Amino acid sequence: MFSYLGGICKNLECNPVIVGGHNDHVHILCLLSRKIALMKLIEEVKAHSSKWIKTKGQPYQKFYWQNGYGGFSIHPAKVDVVKDYISTQDDHHKEISFEDEYRTFLKEL
Repeated sequence: MFSYLGGICKNLECNPVIVGGHNDHVHILCLLSRKIALMKLIEEVKAHSSKWIKTKGQPYQKFYWQNGYGGFSIHPAKVDVVKDYISTQDDHHKEISFEDEYRTFLKEL
């Protein structure tokens, strides 16, 4: 799935830096093209990946993405920090759930 999501981004000229996640969420770090709004990128990623995964067998026939998304810009100097964060999701979420982490993050904004 992560490779497929990266391919969708690339096809939309939003070159992926890293795509990863955990059991219940995905992180995409990409260079957002000036030709597409973030909302449209997410719409395309969800639509195309949902159609694709449903072709991968019975267990995926009822797959759907949740409503909504979180989108954040980062300073270029922080790319390596974010890449490391995305690549260590499995270990990271042994200590804190995605929901708890996201709530904490939003409170800090």
